[in-house]
Amino acid sequence: MASKLSSMPSQVSSGEHRKRETIRSLTMCGHVGFESLPDQLVNRSIQQGFCFNILCVGETGIGKSTLINTLFNTNFEEHECSHFCPDVKLKAQTYELQESNVRLKLTIVNTVGFGDQINKEESYQPIIDYINAQFEAYLQEELKIKRSLFNYHDSRIHVCLYFITPTGHSLKTLDLLTMKNLDSKVNIIPVIAKADTISKTELQKFKVKLMSELVNNGVQIYQFPADDETVAQISAAMNEHLPFAVVGSMDEVKVGNKMVKARQYPWGIVQVENENHCDFVKLREMLICKNMEDLREQTHARHYELYRRSKLEEMGLTDVGPENKPISLQETYEAKRHEFHGERQRKEEEMKQMFVQRVKEKEAILKEAERELQAKFEHLKRVHQEERIKLEEKRRILEAEIIAFSKKKVASEILQNQSFLASGIGMKKDKDRKNSNFM
Repeated sequence: MASKLSSMPSQVSSGEHRKRETIRSLTMCGHVGFESLPDQLVNRSIQQGFCFNILCVGETGIGKSTLINTLFNTNFEEHECSHFCPDVKLKAQTYELQESNVRLKLTIVNTVGFGDQINKEESYQPIIDYINAQFEAYLQEELKIKRSLFNYHDSRIHVCLYFITPTGHSLKTLDLLTMKNLDSKVNIIPVIAKADTISKTELQKFKVKLMSELVNNGVQIYQFPADDETVAQISAAMNEHLPFAVVGSMDEVKVGNKMVKARQYPWGIVQVENENHCDFVKLREMLICKNMEDLREQTHARHYELYRRSKLEEMGLTDVGPENKPISLQETYEAKRHEFHGERQRKEEEMKQMFVQRVKEKEAILKEAERELQAKFEHLKRVHQEERIKLEEKRRILEAEIIAFSKKKVASEILQNQSFLASGIGMKKDKDRKNSNFM
């Protein structure tokens, strides 16, 4: 696999070559003192302290926390995670460590619930969002007028330890997709977790197959730098051992006359720091002892610069003008400001025209509605007038009927009274007649 972090040839312009040609090398006549600059740098770095951020990606229960504890020989406070998380969450914990007089601010970011969902299609997206968020936070700090990068807590991920399940067969699709989407944003070091669960023969075949799959799928993992002649041979040998097969344990077992970190099984003991048993020592040496600073530099010079460049290009900032001539940031800013001002005026004019057009449309609609309301009002007014005339006519007819009824009632009462009186007189005459006959 081509080295991802191989030294890039510097692109030097002809102007820079001419400047170098004008620089003369002089022999000093005596001691000045700037040979102490490396010591000054070391003292300043020790005083300031270091930070290192590790991202652990792997399924729940694969041994991420145990390996981190073993790497730094410290029991970090980690709570066991459930296998039933609805989605992937990233949990970051920061610790202050000190070894001799060197202080290290270590941040461990764990992927909670990774690979536990039924639908694993977007399991890697929260990880990418987290890495981009740390890049964005650093970029915003850089763009501030009053910056404080010296005291800024750099939360950018320096290395991703990707834990692979020791199946002995091949990489899972989730592993390939995740590493493929992460390789341009973070330094990836793949490790085979719980490597004591498969035999040495199967482990070697598994390593070869994993590296072949990574190469065939275009996944670029971190390669230990070989540009320094003093460590070139070691780095090349270590690159051949990737991915590291590791075993983690904080338990101490007595082997011979000394206590060692190991995992004890009924059939024997697996020593964590025994290179014949696993690659833990190789991982610790290359990750912490030799390449921690290189990982920090590569994070800033490669991954962060790629993110920063894409963000600034999205903002329209460029280093060269239309004629491929260098352009200053002030010129770019003024050009973008003028462009933005013209775009804003154009949009304001469009919005004004749109507003006037909509007002006219609203006025036309209101006028049409007013005409419709006026027509309805006139119609209702006519209907009301007609109903009123009909009602008056019916009232007059009813009054005439009432008068006629009253007259009939009076006539009926008169006739009734007359008939009553007549019947009363006839009855009296009949009674008198009966009385006379009796006498």
